Amino acid sequence: MAEKPIARPMDAGRFAALADAYGGALHRWPPADQAAAMPFAETDEGRAILARAGRLDAMLDRHRVEAPSPALHRAIAAHAATEVRQQRRHRFWWLGFGLAGVGLAGAVAGLALVTVVAPDAPSDHYVMDANATSFGDAGPDADQAEEDL
Repeated sequence: MAEKPIARPMDAGRFAALADAYGGALHRWPPADQAAAMPFAETDEGRAILARAGRLDAMLDRHRVEAPSPALHRAIAAHAATEVRQQRRHRFWWLGFGLAGVGLAGAVAGLALVTVVAPDAPSDHYVMDANATSFGDAGPDADQAEEDL
């Protein structure tokens, strides 16, 4: 079983640090520190520290923040809408670049595959050159026997 930590007496430095952090009302302090702080709070030094923290609490409680004007609200909303549109536009362009890159990579891979893997098939048909006709070769090197027919 876990044992409860033994509460040690509160010193002035620790008491002042807790008062600065949590204020002059002991009920706002962490429960583990409240029990140790009660005896010190009844001393003259403890009352002085709590009074100083209480004045700060009262000053902070009086502080009010005015509501933003409608013009400021509209300006913030308009700027936010512009930012959202720009982010969507950038995302769209990067998506386009990504798809183009994937397409280019696929074309290069396909070309490499066809070049490396595909065997060279011999041609089974005769390719005619500029001097050939359906009836034979009509070039300057043609046999005279073909012309005598």
